[in-house]
Amino acid sequence: MDATASAPAPSPRVNHFLPYAAVFQADLKQTLSSWIYRLWAFLSVSATAGYVVYRFGAKHEAGIIQHAPHLLNDLVTWILWGSVTLVIVLTAGSICGERGTLADSILSRGISRYQYFLGKWHARLVVVLGTFLVLATVALVASLLLLDSGTLSIMGCLVALGVVTSLLVMIVTCGVTVSALANTTVVAITVVWMALYGVGFLLSLLPANYPAPDRALRTLPDVLIGIYDLHVISRLISGALSVSLLMALVGMVGFSRKDV
Repeated sequence: MDATASAPAPSPRVNHFLPYAAVFQADLKQTLSSWIYRLWAFLSVSATAGYVVYRFGAKHEAGIIQHAPHLLNDLVTWILWGSVTLVIVLTAGSICGERGTLADSILSRGISRYQYFLGKWHARLVVVLGTFLVLATVALVASLLLLDSGTLSIMGCLVALGVVTSLLVMIVTCGVTVSALANTTVVAITVVWMALYGVGFLLSLLPANYPAPDRALRTLPDVLIGIYDLHVISRLISGALSVSLLMALVGMVGFSRKDV
């Protein structure tokens, strides 16, 4: 009887990465197709192209020359400050905007809340940072080809992109974290606005040797030509990334304990 008994069926292997990947892929498609993202991308591309063409025409028609470091500083600063509102709206509604379907999407389909939060967070990071880096790269290439490159430093450009990218990571993480803890999108947007600008204002009051976002943006023209203090820049980037990681941990723990 033992010899003829059929062997027990092997237990199916569970891939714990699949729920996270499903949330990440679905949110990536949803974000790219949303009107808020398309409006942000359209305005950013239009502003970048229009400003480069304007400076190119001013150089050839009126002889007004603007060096590439100053143009890149204007573009990066305008893209960042002009995009803050739309980025906050894009991220602050990532989780609380789906509050009515959270019970079905998480509790009924085997997706943990940690996987759901990480999938949403990483998808918004990829969309926002990818769009910004593409625009910054296009602006850099256009500046080198159409305008006077001056004393532009490639390493300085990379450092400047690192600074702005770290600030965008903090903004996106703050938006997703507050979205995971808030009940409505309006409340999330309000809290993110108050938190970001309140913290930015407090940091601007610190002594000059402390890194602050507003000081970092004011020094971008010097950074682009290679004049920067690597220690201060590294402290700013590491501080922004550390704060982002801490906010993400708070968001995951809070979301895991929150009623949906």
